[in-house]
Amino acid sequence: MSTVSKEDGFVVFDHVQKSYDGETLVVKDLNLAIGKGEFLTMLGPSGSGKTTCLMMLAGFETATHGDILLGGKPINNIPPHKRGIGMVFQNYALFPHMTVGENLSFPLEVRKMGKAEREEKVRNALDMVQMGDFINRRPAQLSGGQQQRIALARSLVFEPDLVLMDEPLGALDKQLREHMQYEIKHLHDQLGVTVVYVTHDQSEALTMSDRVAVFDDGVIQQLATPDDLYERPENAFVAQFIGENNRLVGVVKDISGDVATVEVDGGGVVTAKAVNCGGAGGRTTLSIRPERVKVGADGGPNRTDAEVLELIYLGDHIRCRMRVLGNEEFIVKIPNAADNKRLVVGEKTTVGWETEDCRALDAS
Repeated sequence: MSTVSKEDGFVVFDHVQKSYDGETLVVKDLNLAIGKGEFLTMLGPSGSGKTTCLMMLAGFETATHGDILLGGKPINNIPPHKRGIGMVFQNYALFPHMTVGENLSFPLEVRKMGKAEREEKVRNALDMVQMGDFINRRPAQLSGGQQQRIALARSLVFEPDLVLMDEPLGALDKQLREHMQYEIKHLHDQLGVTVVYVTHDQSEALTMSDRVAVFDDGVIQQLATPDDLYERPENAFVAQFIGENNRLVGVVKDISGDVATVEVDGGGVVTAKAVNCGGAGGRTTLSIRPERVKVGADGGPNRTDAEVLELIYLGDHIRCRMRVLGNEEFIVKIPNAADNKRLVVGEKTTVGWETEDCRALDAS
């Protein structure tokens, strides 16, 4: 699902803007179409506009300009409780005085559903998140991970077509968070529900999503599949924000076809794929992923001297910080394989990378 047209979109933001003070735009002319059954993540740093977009979709904030459509119908003037959207928040938002079963039954009672049907739906939703045995517990008797499972079940219990999740795993420890990522992804695959997910955690976004919209300064910087974002960032912000990235800056000397020759500020010349770097004479930011850099004789066309400054053992790989072309924060990830030569701090060596693994981007 690399692109979704406005006509095919189940959720559509059509020229949406949001300002709180009438002057500064927190969201700037957002156009975004999300397909039915898609898992789309809005990713970005704090203050980038992603949560505001989610809150406008939920109905807790009003768009200053533009339309939000759900299933082809504008929902700007429909109150939150009539939009039929499931919500999961970071703080769980469970009612402390109610049991787990009562918490799940509440959205069904609001919809005037009969008792027998309510009980069946509550049981089904709890079974989905493996929490059937906890139906009579209160939230205070549950761990954080269990509470989040209940919040997830409550958002799904009335079988909505759309579920919104705002940093839902932010309060959990790393191991539980990773486990819940897979659980939510599997539930999404199983139910086919449309999910719009907000996070500032880029590994979470890459793990779970069909597509990711990377926000900065109220604008989508890039909207793409996880592998596209990581392998083919379109600007320097996305390259730096998604995954680990080596950044070299310099001046474009020449462009031939789609290859740019760049003179790096720290000395040395590098060839790179010309993506978003303007013409000769302009400044550019080069992006190279640490796992694409080779150490030693078979370094590829961009071979240059390097000095080992720091080694960190991470089990499956060694993270090596080097001085390369004047940059002392140049990272190389070396697989922990038996045939790889062990480096030592202070050692002089060479590194290199393929031209297509180095992207010449904007100078910002």
